[in-house]
Order: sequence, then structure tokens, then C-alpha cells
Amino acid sequence: MVDIYMLSDAMIMARVGDRLRSSRLKQNITQQDLAKDAGVSLSSLKNLENGKIRSFDTFLRVIRTLGSLELLQPLVEEEQLSPSEYYDMVHSAKARQRKRASGGKNLNKAKEDLEW
Repeated sequence: MVDIYMLSDAMIMARVGDRLRSSRLKQNITQQDLAKDAGVSLSSLKNLENGKIRSFDTFLRVIRTLGSLELLQPLVEEEQLSPSEYYDMVHSAKARQRKRASGGKNLNKAKEDLEW
């Protein structure tokens, strides 16, 4: 397995493009049909398959049409908190809440001070 951090951005995009092309061919879909079904231009699809990913929207439309959205699953899942992380989050939110004045306790004292 290749360490993705050792690859340049261009190399990563080229590999993604190759993977998209491979997926399209395995499903026996032409570039024209995929572009039409995804609602992107043919030139945008060709650029995508050649590793020139210029638009995330185009990329998203193509992988959705190919049925490959699961590739993005880790990016859209909500992070699960452990019980201790949840407790810390709730406890820190309570600690940051604004303290309010106590209402009537000092009101009577103030009236007494005014009555001399």
C-alpha cells in the first residue's frame, strides 16, 4: 500500500482519475453517457479522468452517477464522542453559561437602605 502523504497532489489526482475511468469502464459506460447522466460536459469528464480535477461539484456528480459515493463516507460521517468527551463538552458549556443576577434578594436590602 502506498503512503498517500508521499504522493504529490498531481499524482493523487491522476490516480483518482484512473480509478474513475476504471470504474466507468467496468460498468461499460461511455464517456458521453456518463457526462450526460452526471450533468457535466464531456470535456470536464475527460479532464477529470486525466487527473485534472478542477471542480469538486463535477467530481461529486460523476462519483454519484458511478455509484461510488461511499468513497466520501468518512468525510461526511458525524464524529462519535466517547462518554467522557460528551461529559467534558456538556460540563464546559455549562461553565461558560452567563451568570444572572439573583432577582429579589438584594431588592429588599436596597429598600431598607433608602428608608432612613
